[in-house]
Amino acid sequence: MEYSLEEVMETVQMTLYHNFDIRTVTLGINLKDCINSDLDIFKENVYERVSGYGKKLITEAEKLEDKYGIPIINKRISVTPVALIIEACVEPDAPVEIAKVLDKASKDVGIDFIGGYGALVQKGMTRADERLIDSLPEMLSSTERVCAFMNVASTVSGMNMDAVIRLGKTLKEIASRTENGVGCARFVVFSNAPEDNPFMAGAFHGVGEPDFSLNIGISGPGVVRSVVEKNKDCNLTELSEVIKRTTFKITRAGELIGRELASNLNVPFGIVDISLASTTKVGDSVAGIVEMMGVEKMGAPGSTAALALLIDAVKKGGAMASGNVGGLSGTFIPVSEDSCMNEAVRVGALSIEKLEALTAVCSVGLDMIAIPGDTEASTISAIIADELSIGVVNGKTTGVRLIPVPGKKAGDYVNFGGLLGETYVMEISSFSSNDFILRGGRMPSPITSMRN
Repeated sequence: MEYSLEEVMETVQMTLYHNFDIRTVTLGINLKDCINSDLDIFKENVYERVSGYGKKLITEAEKLEDKYGIPIINKRISVTPVALIIEACVEPDAPVEIAKVLDKASKDVGIDFIGGYGALVQKGMTRADERLIDSLPEMLSSTERVCAFMNVASTVSGMNMDAVIRLGKTLKEIASRTENGVGCARFVVFSNAPEDNPFMAGAFHGVGEPDFSLNIGISGPGVVRSVVEKNKDCNLTELSEVIKRTTFKITRAGELIGRELASNLNVPFGIVDISLASTTKVGDSVAGIVEMMGVEKMGAPGSTAALALLIDAVKKGGAMASGNVGGLSGTFIPVSEDSCMNEAVRVGALSIEKLEALTAVCSVGLDMIAIPGDTEASTISAIIADELSIGVVNGKTTGVRLIPVPGKKAGDYVNFGGLLGETYVMEISSFSSNDFILRGGRMPSPITSMRN
């Protein structure tokens, strides 16, 4: 792949003035061959595998930062879903013990987050899956860097409502064990979870992947916002083209870094995830792009249409630039991590119902949303079910990261710290769907699943 001098200079400008960066490089690692019925040997195998490759990842990523001058913000690892690798361990504390080893290995070498503590339970749960779900409150309150996921629904399989019921209660317990409920920020519930997603909290190294793969997540909301600002007078067709060309440039730069890093690590290059991911930096906001398009506040009428235009242009630009686009690829709309989203909540422009509508066209779903700590577990389960239904019916990935903040009510302010940001607690409907949710069972897959 060759790059022109003009492309190089444009990348330098994006980096210097518009917060362009490589949001994450995530090394996927297969841990199935680390399994041993002796838990101590199993833990030793996992530690050596993760710390050894983690150290290489840090070293090589830092070399590329120096070489190209493009910041790589997060260095992460994803592993085989832990529920799959603990089945041979009869010790009741095996899930948490493995998590603590993952946490220590990551911390010792400087890996920011490690994902994969989770299970695929869209059609049912094994005993190992149930043990892992039961361990989530203890795991998330006793580790710092381990991220967890559960895939409880898919377009092909429908939705496992028994798992959804359990997770409502689990989230309440996680929140009660961690300050401001922040442990919930490291746990995401999915429908149609992608196996090559480099972003946390939902990254895991899927069973269809090779022993290792290097996936890269790029981001550039500041860059996109800048070009939208410079094109205030163009119509929406022209605006889409501007965003598409910008995403093309961002993706080209990201793939250059990803392929070279994979080569230096001697592992296969996986995918480029072209998602626009907000940060707490001023100007690094997806909602800010929508507002720059002409919507007064995110959540106002027109927000869903503007977001749909944005995500379509991002996907088209990325697909033009690379044959290895994957993961989630689109836009994230986390509330606490996006300053403009947070402001929209504060002034009342954005409700959880409007957020749900926005997720019909965005990459992920209800992300980093603080809700009152006294919200009923069945209501939390119902919110999860609502959001995942959008993914199931539409054949897309949707996820939920809800944080029931202990002691907080609607309108209260909460600061989660660092990259997790700050936000206001959102109001939740006081009407109950308890009798519906507690029916349990499995929601059948939609007719669109019958494609063979």
